[in-house]
Parts: sequence; structure tokens; C-alpha cells
Amino acid sequence: MTDPRDAAARYRARHDDEQDAEGEAPPMQLTAENQHEFVETAIQLAIRRGEFDDLPGAGKPIEGLGTHHDPDWWIRRKIETENLSGLGPPALLLRTEDRELDASLDQLARESDVREVLEDFNKRVISARRQLQGGPPVVTKTRDVDAEIEAWRERRAARPAHVAAPEPPRHRFRRRKKEYRG
Repeated sequence: MTDPRDAAARYRARHDDEQDAEGEAPPMQLTAENQHEFVETAIQLAIRRGEFDDLPGAGKPIEGLGTHHDPDWWIRRKIETENLSGLGPPALLLRTEDRELDASLDQLARESDVREVLEDFNKRVISARRQLQGGPPVVTKTRDVDAEIEAWRERRAARPAHVAAPEPPRHRFRRRKKEYRG
């Protein structure tokens, strides 16, 4: 079976070629009503000429399509490709921070620090929900501080004793002595 649109485009192209050769019909006038026909015919002619063969990525799945629908995929992809950090709508920044929050908490050594980070995160989520600045909606959930602290304790206890939690980096500025040769 053939596609009726393909057959119609082929007939139209063949018919137009015959009329152009005989000089009978004036060129097609492009209007709003027949614009889609013109575009479809042009595409079908290009397909028959093989202009779409051997395109890069032909026959391969589109990169970055996941199993779930994310309406803000284009913003996230731009931020990733440009390697931008700290930029973007609060909804996206909070989602990213939420994904990485457990790893950040595991680097902390004191329960009071964990509690402080979680309370700050919850405040920022609530504040972002209240703002009416437009952009994507904030769908990030607040965290239950007590439950998160308990999970943090369990992760710490499950860690082998010889593997300590990584310490946060300390920046020490040292002056180098310059050697002068005289």
C-alpha cells in the first residue's frame, strides 16, 4: 500500500512537470490555503531526489529523550551544554539541588549542620512557590527534616569505619617565595 499523500504529491509533481513542459499552466500562486500543499510537495520531491538520505543521526534515536516528559528539557539542556551553574529559574535550580542534596548532606559531619541545610532548603522551596515571577512551576517537595536526619545517620552508620566522610575543601593561600638569580 502506498500513502495517499505521497501518491497525490507524485501526481501533482508529474502533472506540474508536464504542464511546465507544454507551457500550459501558469506557475502556482502561493496562498494561505495552498501553502501546506506546496510545502508537502516540495518535501516529497526532495525525498524522491534523495536529499534526505545519509543525514547525520539518520535511523538513530534522538539524544536526550527520556521516559518521562519534562516541559523544561530545553532549558536544562542549554544549561548542561553551556556548563552554566547557578543560573536559571528557581524551579530548575531547586530540582537540581534536590537530586544532589543527599550527597551534599553526606559530606557534613555534624547533625546541626545537616538540620541547618535542610531548613534552608525548605525555606527556599516555600519562597519559590510563593513568587509569581512566571517561569516553570516549582514542583520540588520540601524535605521532612527529622526523617532526613535519621536517613543521614543510617548512611553514616553503614559507611565502613576506615572510610571517613570526605572533608570539605579548605582553601589555603600560600605565598611562594621567589628565587632571584643575580
